Amino acid sequence: MEMTPSNVAMLCSAVHFLEMECDDDGPGTPNLKPHIEKFLEGVRFWTWSELLEALKQCQGLFSFKDYLAILDRIVDHLIERLASPGITSPNTCSSNRSSFQFSCDTSSNNSWRNNSSGATWWFEHLLFLKIDLLDKVIRTMICYDFDHGVVSRFLFYYHNSSCLGAAQAEKIESTEVVIDLLLLLDLRSISCKDLFNLNRTAVSLKMSRSFISKIESLIGPLLDQTTIDYLLLPSPHGKGQAYDVDFVLRLVHIFFFGGSFELTSNRLMRVAKMMDLFLVEVAPDPHLKPFEFEALITVLPDVARESHDQLYLAMDMYLKVHAGLSEKEKISICCTLNHEKLSAELLRHLTRNLVFPSEAKPRAYATRQSRMKTLLQENDHLKNFFESMFRKSFKNMEVKEDVGKRSYDAEELRGDLEGMQSGTQLASMKKSGTHITSNAMYLPKLCS
Repeated sequence: MEMTPSNVAMLCSAVHFLEMECDDDGPGTPNLKPHIEKFLEGVRFWTWSELLEALKQCQGLFSFKDYLAILDRIVDHLIERLASPGITSPNTCSSNRSSFQFSCDTSSNNSWRNNSSGATWWFEHLLFLKIDLLDKVIRTMICYDFDHGVVSRFLFYYHNSSCLGAAQAEKIESTEVVIDLLLLLDLRSISCKDLFNLNRTAVSLKMSRSFISKIESLIGPLLDQTTIDYLLLPSPHGKGQAYDVDFVLRLVHIFFFGGSFELTSNRLMRVAKMMDLFLVEVAPDPHLKPFEFEALITVLPDVARESHDQLYLAMDMYLKVHAGLSEKEKISICCTLNHEKLSAELLRHLTRNLVFPSEAKPRAYATRQSRMKTLLQENDHLKNFFESMFRKSFKNMEVKEDVGKRSYDAEELRGDLEGMQSGTQLASMKKSGTHITSNAMYLPKLCS
């Protein structure tokens, strides 16, 4: 009987069933195990179609433990084939086994990572995998340092395809396995959008709380990469709210305390802006409890928000819809508002806002101080202009004064010299007895 890639798995199973693989039953006992091992030495030369056919047969015989070594070889070479240099489609995987031997022998873990990043042509080819074999294939890919971004995209592609037309139990099983496999990947390689879609599927399937928590642990650290649309998840049945507020609070808590990424100022501000948009969306909900709204506005530290304008608008909307709140509840909600982070327009609006308790409004001197600060900021360009003009004027005055001073000093010096010379001549004339008249014209003049 000819041994081929399409029947080697079946032969291995038959050998185990017929007990034709033992070496200690005497020389006359037939043993096919050495023949199978020798045939499998050429698995690296199989074509892509032959690898897939052998894998399909292994999948049908998955319960037999004795052929798992064959399955490992097939899976290893399947992954090696996917990541081999220059392999971009099944058409390039020719059956020229001498040429392919070189490409397989020279591949390495690093080349697998580099060459698999854009290779997604094989996604559709592996949709036949059952969930157990999928788990084995993905774990093998991870062990061989296969690109995590490609693996995550394949998992979402497989999940979407496997759930089409499947029964409820099959959908749940597929979702559970995909979630567990995603937890093995680098979180930065997973699409946040796909995680939200997976979460919606899990919620619609009413999966256990443990698996929902696993998905949230993946989404939370990536919260700064999402948009407000994905946070607007409908509230669970029976709560009566428009949106699932607890879900958002859990994600924010994971973002701050459950992630391994650095919390930079840019990431904090992105999450703060998104939370402010979420607050404006949920504030008009008449079923939103005061303690839940308070939890939403206090879940972020004050440093995360550059401005409290959106926060004020959400508070104003919530207090107007929930007019029956007590003064204590209103103060508890409004105490988070930072007046220094409000624009001048909204600060003036707050002072006249009747729905806000008086304790939450700024005092008169604080309001005047804020107005003066705003005026100074608005007229800052005038201030800079006048300062520059004054500097120029002072400079010109200093130049003129300096020139005048130098001119005055020269005249004074000339006068002193003339006085010194006149004094000398007068002294000599007195000494010689010369008569001095009062007419100064007879005195010799200094030459300029």
